Amino acid sequence: MTKRMGGARRKTRSKLRKKARESGKLSVSKYFQVFNIGESVYLVANPTVQRGMFHPRFHGLQGKVVGKKGACYEVQIKDGGKTKVLISHPIHLKKC
Repeated sequence: MTKRMGGARRKTRSKLRKKARESGKLSVSKYFQVFNIGESVYLVANPTVQRGMFHPRFHGLQGKVVGKKGACYEVQIKDGGKTKVLISHPIHLKKC
């Protein structure tokens, strides 16, 4: 048996990179965004904050907020034919 190579952030060099003009301090208003249940959001991972980040394969997808867990939100997406619920921090979410 061989050992599996890499982890969750493997092959994400361009996906989890900020442009030069976007780099710098985090916006406090984006960090504490408030979403209502039923609201549509885009999943856009912010690479400077690792906590509450979803798996990079879901980067760029659109979902619907279905609940809240602590400071994070539960976002329902469609992955192929299945519906999945991701738990994500508000800094990784963007309003539609």
